[in-house]
Amino acid sequence: MKENPLRSLPGIPMLLALLVALLVAAFAMFAALKGGEAGLLTIALLLGVAAFFCLFGLYMVEPNQAAVISLFGKYVGTVKDNGLRWNNPFFSKKKVSQRVRNFESGKLKVNELDGSPIEIAAVIVWQVVDSAEAVYNVDDYESFVHIQTESALRAMATSYPYDQHEDGQIALRSHPAEISQHLKEQLDERLSDAGVSVIDARISHLAYAPEIAQAMLQRQQANAVIAARTRIVAGAVGMVEMALAELQKHGTVQLDEERKAQMVSNLLIVLCSDHRGVQPVVNTGTLY
Repeated sequence: MKENPLRSLPGIPMLLALLVALLVAAFAMFAALKGGEAGLLTIALLLGVAAFFCLFGLYMVEPNQAAVISLFGKYVGTVKDNGLRWNNPFFSKKKVSQRVRNFESGKLKVNELDGSPIEIAAVIVWQVVDSAEAVYNVDDYESFVHIQTESALRAMATSYPYDQHEDGQIALRSHPAEISQHLKEQLDERLSDAGVSVIDARISHLAYAPEIAQAMLQRQQANAVIAARTRIVAGAVGMVEMALAELQKHGTVQLDEERKAQMVSNLLIVLCSDHRGVQPVVNTGTLY
């Protein structure tokens, strides 16, 4: 069911007209009682009852709010004109806020793609864009948004690993923009039938579950050490190759294979060591 705009009458002129009608009915009733005119009394009573009943057709519509109008259970239309409005008193009015709202989901414990338990939560910014769908397509659109958000967050968390294992792989921790876009698309698909549009969706909390947090921290530290060592060794090898090439190019000193090996050993010890002030081995003879 799609939203259908409905015209309404300005409420203040209608209110003034109805008040005047009530005053006229009261004056006519007083005159009929004083003059003993039964016909005039009947007309005055009917006018007063009709004017009083029409007062129930007045209602307020605030900014960024919509009034969903129905007649005996049948959807008639939606009024979005602000201020005091008037429609048929038999119409039922259900007001729906179309303001931008946000909420943070609770921390969910799920297993990511590699099977490790993690805790994840998200902040969702959303807005009702079709009041008729929000009222008639779901029982409670606010509860529907919260439940579908948790469901989409669980499904997304199981589709990606926590950490990036190879170049180009999307991970929860290393690709926040891609993850947020995926979550937003999933929510838009789930909430479209409820007349709700998701403006933004972002991960607000992401961590390993407490029972494996220490082990995962040690693994991350080990990976960082390995990556750092790999880079240090690669740089050291490049520097050694450059040193040997420069010595050979300028003919500074002639090194046989044994002395080249000794020089490479000393340079690698100095360049790759964790401790400052490392002293290379000084060999006064041959390696043998």
